[in-house]
Amino acid sequence: MPAFLRTIAGRAAPVLRGLSVPQRAHLYTRPAKEKIGPMETVVGMAMFSLAILGPSGWILAHLEDYKKKE
Repeated sequence: MPAFLRTIAGRAAPVLRGLSVPQRAHLYTRPAKEKIGPMETVVGMAMFSLAILGPSGWILAHLEDYKKKE
């Protein structure tokens, strides 16, 4: 039975997906044109950390406000 389902799924999947354009990533294997300094690295990492942890920190800091039912 599993082989039968696998056959049906294998034949139905391309039909259900339709015509799709294959996606290719544009990767470069050369070194960077400019070196990134330590200050730029620190600022970039700080911004990513703030963007990821900021909203969750805001919610945790105001959790009691969200618990109140008015």
